[in-house]
Amino acid sequence: MTIRSARSRHMANSAILRISTLAAMVGLAMLIWILGVVMKEGFGAFDLDFFTKLPTPPGMAGGGLANAIAGTIMMTVLAILLAVPISILAGIHLAEYGKGAKLATSMRFVTSTLMGVPSIIMGVFVYTLVVKPTHTFSGYSGSIALAIIMLPVVVRTTEDMLNLVPVALREAGLALGAPHWKVILQIVFRSAKGGLLTGVLLAVARVSGETAPLLFTALNSPYWMHSLNEPLANLTVTIFNFAMSPYADWKSQAWGASLLITGGVLLLNISARLAFRDRNRNK
Repeated sequence: MTIRSARSRHMANSAILRISTLAAMVGLAMLIWILGVVMKEGFGAFDLDFFTKLPTPPGMAGGGLANAIAGTIMMTVLAILLAVPISILAGIHLAEYGKGAKLATSMRFVTSTLMGVPSIIMGVFVYTLVVKPTHTFSGYSGSIALAIIMLPVVVRTTEDMLNLVPVALREAGLALGAPHWKVILQIVFRSAKGGLLTGVLLAVARVSGETAPLLFTALNSPYWMHSLNEPLANLTVTIFNFAMSPYADWKSQAWGASLLITGGVLLLNISARLAFRDRNRNK
């Protein structure tokens, strides 16, 4: 076996370091470029009307995206309410009860598969399951599609975060006579709350920019919503429609909606990072 000299190892290490640094700089430059363009084009659309009024007819200046903003918030909140409780319970089963059981192994395989499924497939699935039988696009079906996309992210994050809690903490609680469920809720959950919050925030950021599943489920609407059981305005489909239009005012509002979503996702990611950092600091 040939032993490489210290000089050759140092040269190889320096080369890899330079390449990785260059790759990181290219990625960072692309991110700054994208953010810069979105901010430059999007800030011009921000005014009071943008947040308070409905879209105007094609070719007519003015108006806003208040209905799309409200619709996006409503669907996202409903998706969180649908996905998070089920996902956390599934993560608890995988981390605390399933371990090496066949059911847990199957659940991990299914969640890993779901994480890799294109979001448009989720939209087609919910269209077949909900929209077609009810004969209407709706905010409910859009929320269900977003919830399915969120589900595997929160499940895997919950399992990983609970597995990071030292076994000694569980054993201490059980040794004091506390039942297993109480140990999970009052000891394990408190230790992993930062990571659990991070998982939820990342899942919300994951679905915030989804367009394809909403095209098959919530569709879009130029009006105020009266119920979630009807086509619902949302930012992502509005961006798609407005950006493809030949009207300059619609394109300007599309840039504004893009900046709003980008800022929201960036804020969620920063919040998740801060929560995770606080968790590590308190360990």
